[in-house]
Amino acid sequence: MKRVTGLGGLFFKSQDPKATAEWYRNHLGIDSDEWGGFAFQWREMENSDEVGYTVWSPFPEDTKYFAPSQSPYMFNFRVEDMDYVLAELKKEGVEIVGEMEEHPNGKFAWILDLEGRKIELWEPVESNKDPYL
Repeated sequence: MKRVTGLGGLFFKSQDPKATAEWYRNHLGIDSDEWGGFAFQWREMENSDEVGYTVWSPFPEDTKYFAPSQSPYMFNFRVEDMDYVLAELKKEGVEIVGEMEEHPNGKFAWILDLEGRKIELWEPVESNKDPYL
């Protein structure tokens, strides 16, 4: 079974997230939503009725969301079956951070890579059930 199916998002620390979002809007046309980030929408290759999205979002420089990583960025990878992926990663000795969480747009879990970078895993709900689409 395929583990990662795509990039769900790129999150990074910023000294001034609002000014950073404004710069990206003014110079690159990335118009941030109220929550401070932007969702690039696209269609699933195998099922063109299914809409997906990849999130771009600056976070405050002092955010604890990336902890325990010291890295100024965090990747979010889309997965097909969170329970399967977490079970396999646990068997392989990968460090899982915290507990899996369920939100209206899917399941989320976090791991650390071999250099201590935090990675967010996301199993999205079907697009017709996603409240953010």
